[in-house]
Amino acid sequence: MPIIEANNVADPRLQVYSHQREVMLLSWPGYERGLFIGESANVIERAMDAGIAPISFFLEEKWLEKTQPLLDKAWGMDAGIPAFVAPHEVFRGVTTYEVTRGALAAFPRPALPDARTLRAGASRIAVLEDVTNYTNIGAIFRSAAALGIDAVLITPSCHDPYYRRAARVSMGTVFQVPWTRIGTERDWAREGVPLLHEMGFTVAALALEDDAVPLDDPTLKAAPKLALVLGTEGDGLARTTIAACDRTVIIPMEHGVDSLNVAAASAVAFWELRARQSHG
Repeated sequence: MPIIEANNVADPRLQVYSHQREVMLLSWPGYERGLFIGESANVIERAMDAGIAPISFFLEEKWLEKTQPLLDKAWGMDAGIPAFVAPHEVFRGVTTYEVTRGALAAFPRPALPDARTLRAGASRIAVLEDVTNYTNIGAIFRSAAALGIDAVLITPSCHDPYYRRAARVSMGTVFQVPWTRIGTERDWAREGVPLLHEMGFTVAALALEDDAVPLDDPTLKAAPKLALVLGTEGDGLARTTIAACDRTVIIPMEHGVDSLNVAAASAVAFWELRARQSHG
C-alpha cells in the first residue's frame, strides 16, 4: 500500500497541509471546486462515508497504527491514495502544529446540491443567516444531526461548514446532514423565503420581537414542514429577514437573560420543534 516516508518539509506534495488559508484551498490548482482538509478520525471517516475519497493523508509516525483502519477504508475506495508519514519535526514544520491528535487528509470539495432537491420529504430544516463563527457552525451541525434536522441551508455570507475547525467541532456531522447555500444576494430572504414557501415550509425566525410566539407554541409543533431561521451572534437576524418570515419565535428566558448563544439556541429549538411523529 502507498505509505510514503516524508522527511522533507519542502516536499511539494505536502504543500496542501501547510498553513494554507481557506481561500487558497478553495482555488487549489487542478480541482474545480478546490479542496478541504479533514482533521480528526471522525471527520475523515464521515467524509469517506459520504462518498468523498481523499487525495492523500498526512500524519506523524506515532499515529500510523491507529490510522491504519482509515487508510484501509480509503484504499478500498482508491488503492493509489498516498499516505505521507513524517517524524514530529517534519510534521510540525509543515503544519505548525505542536500537538496533534491524529491524521490529516485532503479531500476534493463535492458539488453542492440545489436547495429544492436537498432532501425529499424533509419536515424540519435550519437556515443559518451570516453565521461567521466556525465553532458555532460546527456545534449547530452536531445538534442538527442529533436532533432530527433533515437539512441545513446557509446564506451567502455564512462561513463554510467544510472549514477544518467547523468540521472538527461538528464531529464530522457536516458530512451527514445535507446542506447547501440559499440565495445569491446579501438580502437572501428576498428570494430564499419564497423558495422555502414553494417547497411547502412555514418559515419561523428566532428573534427578540414583541410579537414573537414562544418556542412551545402548539401551532409551530404541528407544522408539517418547518424552516427555522437563526442569525449571527450580536446582530441577530436582519430586519428584512424577520419581515419576510411567517412567524417570529422566542425562547422564553429567566433571571434577566435575554438570549442564548446561537449554537445553544439552535439545540433548544431543534429539540422542542422536532418532528415527533417520525420518532413515534
